[in-house]
Amino acid sequence: MLNNLARKLDLTTLRLFAAVQEEGTLTRAAAREAIAVSAASKRLVELEEAIGMPLFVRHARGMELTAAGETLFSHARRVLLSVDAIGHELAEHAQGVRGYVRMVANLSAIVEFLPEDLMLFSRLHEQVKLDLEERPSGSVVKGVADGWADLGICSGEADTGDLQTELYRRDHVVLVMGASHPLARRKHVSFEESLDYDHVGLHADSSINQRTHLAARSSGKPLKMRIHVPGFDAVCRMAQAGMGLGVIPAGVFEAIGRPLGLAAVAIDEPWAHRELRIVVRHADALSPVSRALFDFLRGAEERATPAPSARKPRARK
Repeated sequence: MLNNLARKLDLTTLRLFAAVQEEGTLTRAAAREAIAVSAASKRLVELEEAIGMPLFVRHARGMELTAAGETLFSHARRVLLSVDAIGHELAEHAQGVRGYVRMVANLSAIVEFLPEDLMLFSRLHEQVKLDLEERPSGSVVKGVADGWADLGICSGEADTGDLQTELYRRDHVVLVMGASHPLARRKHVSFEESLDYDHVGLHADSSINQRTHLAARSSGKPLKMRIHVPGFDAVCRMAQAGMGLGVIPAGVFEAIGRPLGLAAVAIDEPWAHRELRIVVRHADALSPVSRALFDFLRGAEERATPAPSARKPRARK
């Protein structure tokens, strides 16, 4: 079976198979891949014969994957992504680029830390091209595990499974609000106190959104979520307009909230102090340029932490 399957799993057949899953019908898939419908049908039949089981359930309305088809689709997607990456990276080499790193990170990492860290890395490695995509922490983990990203940065609370993780940065979240809000003059509050007021939240998959809902349930009080928005800039603008409180990283407040005239109040909860983690499948299996970025980022927190003074300042007389 393995030898026969290897002969049938050419890239054209894999692309056709993936196209059928994505388009839902053989006719649309064949048109997308510029193959005659009869030739496309023959390829799929031969592939199913090589595997020894059906890959699709055929309906009048289209085609759906069987369990075996789901398994093959997962692997086919990785193979096709790798082939596309090969072509892209080779083209970059022809233009003088010496490496290419696919990276995925959550919103906190992208807004708070990555701009400066990636600029420093780029100065050290001018011929390395970086491709950065923003995703929620759960999708970051999936992207690395599925192989379409070389490394990722996610919340320390994310379930990373068997992936290798290293500390990237530490941060803490604060409550952001308009300057006239009743809590604005406080230096710190418990999260439970904030539940007496309306909140502005991030999208449902955000790790901050999930953490605030969990904290509200633990306190036994409802979270008055007035509106969900897609990003930290929108949270700050809604808070500025008086729509409610927002929970954002302190670094984001300095970059976005303070210029808008907003107030930030510390949250008296252990969960307000967080870690951002780097995730890779296996560091030893990374390409040289991906490994260089991995090593650079895992040293970012240490570089950002001021070294203790070699000696104490002398007391004034």
